[in-house]
Amino acid sequence: MKLTHFLSASVVAMTTMAGGAFAGGHGVSACLITKTDTNPFFVKMREGATAKAEELGITLNSYAGKIDGDHETQVAAIETCIANGAKGILLTASDTSSIVPAVQQARDAGLLVIALDTPLEPIDSADATFATDNFLAGELIGKWAAAALGEDAANAKIGMLDLAVSQPTVGVLRDQGFLQGFGIDLGDPNKWGDETDPRIIGNDVTAGNEEGGRRAMENLLTKDPFINVVYTINEPAAAGAYEALKAIGRENDVLIVSVDGGCPGVQNVKDGVIGATSQQYPLLMASLGIEAIKTWADEGVKPENTPGKDFFDTGVALVTDQPVDGVDSIDTTEGTNLCWG
Repeated sequence: MKLTHFLSASVVAMTTMAGGAFAGGHGVSACLITKTDTNPFFVKMREGATAKAEELGITLNSYAGKIDGDHETQVAAIETCIANGAKGILLTASDTSSIVPAVQQARDAGLLVIALDTPLEPIDSADATFATDNFLAGELIGKWAAAALGEDAANAKIGMLDLAVSQPTVGVLRDQGFLQGFGIDLGDPNKWGDETDPRIIGNDVTAGNEEGGRRAMENLLTKDPFINVVYTINEPAAAGAYEALKAIGRENDVLIVSVDGGCPGVQNVKDGVIGATSQQYPLLMASLGIEAIKTWADEGVKPENTPGKDFFDTGVALVTDQPVDGVDSIDTTEGTNLCWG
């Protein structure tokens, strides 16, 4: 699948005045609220929204939490968007259940609210969700890891590097998808950490960044220094896990898999730091979200889900230079052509 990337300059966590901005108080405005303004995934999401807003003559106001998990700042941003008369909000929620009352307040005020990347709990709390199939993203890297290990998969020692203790949906879906893909029976598929398979050494959380990934990997290695498979919520966490393993001389005998598909992550696949990653497309999510807000403002029509799913699927592809039978993948050359960040 070839995807168009929409690129433009943007200003972090500041108001972006797109072409055709309010003239005499008239015009269409939209808000983008991300978890942080530093993670490359959200930086590129903001670029995609900014470019499409400029193209369509929409005023885009961008907000972000101070850190991943900063729920209060996101609630305040929603309230600001309502007060400013925005037509719609694109949201990647840090707390996917606690944010629901603020989202409902926005919807009651007539705003179209679209969750990007991270479904709310329940998913229909937003008007629509534009996202990677995060369960499938996890399942792809799980299937790849099991196939890459072959018979040794039966005796794997797996470290699970998750996102946050609050277990936002995106983290649960990727975690559970990986385990199912690897061939491990799930407990409650709506949460992680309740599986009983002895191959799972443990779960730790990373906050989705490199420092957190390194710390979480160090913690799991104290439980079992012979971990040989590492699932990571995203590529910054994977990079941190690699550094922790490198510090004890085990960087070459542990299989790391991840999700994101950013350019640094694809390069890490090429360099052998990550064995495989599932690539998602934040620029597309955001640009399609802006188009949906424009349609809502002009026609009062809400976006439709992908047939057979409860969200609009923006696609995913497994990126690896070590393809395995039975798992479709693209190599790092094609992954680089499609990457972001």
